[in-house]
Amino acid sequence: MRSSRTYLWFALCATFLIRLLSLGAYPLMDTTEARYGEMARIMVQTHNWLTPMFDYNVPFWGKPPLFAWMSSVGIKVFGLSEFAVRFPHWLAGVAVLALIAYFARRVGVNALLTATILSTTGIFAVSAGVVETDMALTFAMTLSMVGFYLCWQDESKLWGYLGFVGLAIGLLAKGPLIIVLVGLAVMPWLMIQYGFIGSFKQLWRRFPIVGGSILMLVIAVPWYVMAERATPGFLHYFLVGEYVDRFLDPGWKGDLYGSAHERARGTIWLFWLYSALPWSIVLPIVLWVKRKAIKPINEKVKPIISFSICWLVSPLILFTFAGNILPAYVLPGIPAIGIMLASLITEKQLETKWFKISSAVSPVLLVVAVFYIHFNVAGVRSDKVIFEHANKALPTYYIGHRTFSGEYYSNGKAELLKKDSTLMKLAKFQLVGEDNQVDPVIKQDKLNCQVEYTAPSKRSLFLCEN
Repeated sequence: MRSSRTYLWFALCATFLIRLLSLGAYPLMDTTEARYGEMARIMVQTHNWLTPMFDYNVPFWGKPPLFAWMSSVGIKVFGLSEFAVRFPHWLAGVAVLALIAYFARRVGVNALLTATILSTTGIFAVSAGVVETDMALTFAMTLSMVGFYLCWQDESKLWGYLGFVGLAIGLLAKGPLIIVLVGLAVMPWLMIQYGFIGSFKQLWRRFPIVGGSILMLVIAVPWYVMAERATPGFLHYFLVGEYVDRFLDPGWKGDLYGSAHERARGTIWLFWLYSALPWSIVLPIVLWVKRKAIKPINEKVKPIISFSICWLVSPLILFTFAGNILPAYVLPGIPAIGIMLASLITEKQLETKWFKISSAVSPVLLVVAVFYIHFNVAGVRSDKVIFEHANKALPTYYIGHRTFSGEYYSNGKAELLKKDSTLMKLAKFQLVGEDNQVDPVIKQDKLNCQVEYTAPSKRSLFLCEN
């Protein structure tokens, strides 16, 4: 057992240490990371901590501000860098690991094994350090689910209130989605335990529904009110557009900030299968082998396993009917994998080759991925390398399309050249774009330009003079 514990600690620490060391090893890449990183940079620069900005004076209504607050704090503490904007999201991942390990210990499950399985799950290892909304949402759901279960188990109102704090954090991380996700997990589980009518009676008897709801609203609602007052129209776009139109219409055209991710209904299950590797393969096998332990005969095991199953499938069920989805949408249910497997895997199985190989996959692949991204992907998916060759004292214009990474790495100074713009008044300036986009502008304005650098993305930096 001592050797297996040593191996678990090694896999756990190696995974998150590698992830920590990799935070500054590659640039913010288009589109999501660079876009959210640029919003955080603008937030710090403009001192507008209320409304995230898609661009200067262009409010971003697509998400609540927690992701921007997190990265902005990182910038304030560490300065402007990739490490700074990613580090708070890595910390959120650490917080999820600590919380799920504590929860495992409280319910009689191997805490170290639980944390190791979670940390080495592909989507979790990657997302812990990505500038996005999903890790903050995952922490919020984990706190809500842990608070709910421990409130039910111990009849502790304190944990019930902490569960509602988790809902409030989720409202600031991604919006009302958190209430739907937790509801889809909690209510079916209560019905399994107590039946339809009994579940509502237990909900009212054991949990601080009124006081917790008030606490949740006191924490979260003030921001929504202030955001609507600051930029009227936010609530309609966010609540109707993002939560009704986007959900029901796979090709939703109302997105103000990009294009909808149109997928076939049910694709979320395929996303889960490869995002939760290697444990998405191990879990069904273990559930089948240990199926007798899940039957009602073993009352000690059944509640936590059935609770974890409901937790895991909650986002999958919700997004089965959605057309606009991404792989990261499975993340809020991923912590349940650790609890489920740790409840069923025996100490003897920890010594087996299949377990050791499974838990070693993520650390190895993380190292491979970092090197691959640094040397093969970063130059294609980010314009950082272009601005390393640019003269920061000269005005810079994008031709055709301005990337979010271009905005971030130019500190917001790179502008998109508009059709009615003229460059004839500038003595010296820079252009960024592909040759077939820039050449017509050079010929039209009779500019004297030379290529300073061509990135792997095929976009070039031109130094031009009149």
